[in-house]
Amino acid sequence: MRFAAFAALGVLAACQTIPAFAEPPADREAQVLATARALADAGKTDEVGLQFVEDLTTEIGPRLAGSPDEQRARDWAVARLKAMGFANVHVEDFTVPYWKRTHETARVVGASAQPLIITALGGSAPTPEGGLEAGIVRFDVMADLIAADDADVAGKIVFIDEMMTRTQTGDGYGLAVAKRAACPKIAAAKGAVACLIRSVGTDHFRRPHTGGIDRRGPDGIAKPIGPIPAAALSAPDADQLTRLLARGPVSVNLDIGVETADAAPSGNVIAEVEGGARKDEIVLIGCHLDSWDLGTGAIDDGAGCGIIVGAAKLIDELPGKPERTIRVVLYGSEEIGLFGGDAYARQHSEDLGSHVLAAESDHGASYVWQFQTKFGDGALDYAKKMQDVLARYGVAAGDNLSGGGPDVGVLARSGVPVVTPAQNGWDYFDYHHTPDDTFDKIVPDEFRQNVSVYAAFAYIAADSGWDFRKAADPAE
Repeated sequence: MRFAAFAALGVLAACQTIPAFAEPPADREAQVLATARALADAGKTDEVGLQFVEDLTTEIGPRLAGSPDEQRARDWAVARLKAMGFANVHVEDFTVPYWKRTHETARVVGASAQPLIITALGGSAPTPEGGLEAGIVRFDVMADLIAADDADVAGKIVFIDEMMTRTQTGDGYGLAVAKRAACPKIAAAKGAVACLIRSVGTDHFRRPHTGGIDRRGPDGIAKPIGPIPAAALSAPDADQLTRLLARGPVSVNLDIGVETADAAPSGNVIAEVEGGARKDEIVLIGCHLDSWDLGTGAIDDGAGCGIIVGAAKLIDELPGKPERTIRVVLYGSEEIGLFGGDAYARQHSEDLGSHVLAAESDHGASYVWQFQTKFGDGALDYAKKMQDVLARYGVAAGDNLSGGGPDVGVLARSGVPVVTPAQNGWDYFDYHHTPDDTFDKIVPDEFRQNVSVYAAFAYIAADSGWDFRKAADPAE
């Protein structure tokens, strides 16, 4: 299968020596689309991308932002990408506030004394040595905490018991994650001593989900820690705490230790499939290299990195170059506040106009079911042609409202056209930010379908010459 696919690529790639046009002739366009289909067929037997994820998660493991482990991951990625033959492999450095957990426990005290399974949230303040002990005040949802009288919260540990809805799109996350980000600030402003939340996840296992809190100061700059200790309860422990509260007042001892630094090194790893006549025009495909520290960061986001590396390598193996450069960006420090995406946009602010398309894989490794775009109104026909190619791989056409992905979002807001190959997120938040985010959760055939999709649309964007910013014709 793979041999036949690459044989087809060898024939079709001859078209790459023809200069690109703003509106390519029909025969050239047909050749570009045919090559894209052959690339997608070759992706069905991908081993490069899958091996990249396996090796990253096995040889490096967790890659907490700003940590020595993230540094090892950058070094590893640079060496691997160079060995694979990519061009212009380098790191673009920046710094981040550093936070690391050292210990975390919670225990109900009193007549019903028992342990609770928690994990500290990224940016949590430490408790005093030996922990802090206080009564629990429970709220169904964040809005109830916001509306609460300060006197009912002061001196207490706030507990927000809001659940997350399971959806294919993962849209339930946006609502549920608000409590994780905002609870410490809002609770602290009302005099609370700590914050507990039901984990932001869709599973019901006794394993909590970590994630970052909002730790920006009044100046808007992120600090190493937030205002009060904060942790997530596993779903069964959240249920247990709610049942105990139904029986009467509950007090909890919370003990969290952390290490911090105002500034720690991080960076974005860059590699390219260098283009031809229009090599200064960039098609960017990205992922994030960092992960939380509980699992090995396989679905979040080692898989995304393997997908884009596997897709880019398929294109790199063509006999000729695409007209435009395909830039692979392995963003650093996404998990603690999109630092890599912001750094890239800042460091490339002068040439964002030459970025013709951007996309990011950061929603696991399940199959792509929809292809969403954000193009100029005059480029919607190009979206349809991409979607027509992808339809044979089980991908439905989406709307023109793509946000591009977490780190790529800043590019979209700057006017760069973006696409979202939307992955099935039905069970993604069962494992997200937990110890179970490990390589065995990746289904190889579903992963390979992602490689096929990314290889096809990235190649079309790089070799078609299409202007994805194109405005609608006023005469139409």
